[in-house]
Amino acid sequence: MENIIRKGIAFDKKQLKEFDAASTKKGYKNRSDAIRDLIRKSLVDEKRENPESAMMGTLTLVYDHHEHNVQHNLTHIQHHHPGLIRSTLHVHMNESKCMEVLVLEGKVKNITGLADEILSSQGVLHGKLVLTG
Repeated sequence: MENIIRKGIAFDKKQLKEFDAASTKKGYKNRSDAIRDLIRKSLVDEKRENPESAMMGTLTLVYDHHEHNVQHNLTHIQHHHPGLIRSTLHVHMNESKCMEVLVLEGKVKNITGLADEILSSQGVLHGKLVLTG
């Protein structure tokens, strides 16, 4: 790592024991890696709170393709947001359910707006938006 700066962190014994157990369970090799990961997560979470932040993300959704016009409506919505959608993946789960994964890039407010529009569409059973930066 470049320009490593060392800082101390104070824990009480119980916190340190719990932190070490959780870090080990998740596979971290040392406390520093676990703490750096927590800091990175916190910074991404902070960025997500700003509607003007530029981020990328995935929107995963499951829908019933037998629902009247669901595929047409989802395609229509997606075609009205071409600048946000980088890629899509479509998977047939079984005879009636399909899963789509959309890779998105843009301002948080635009990505979340598109996700809300898609997830509230008739025939969409469930979904989740994950943003990262």
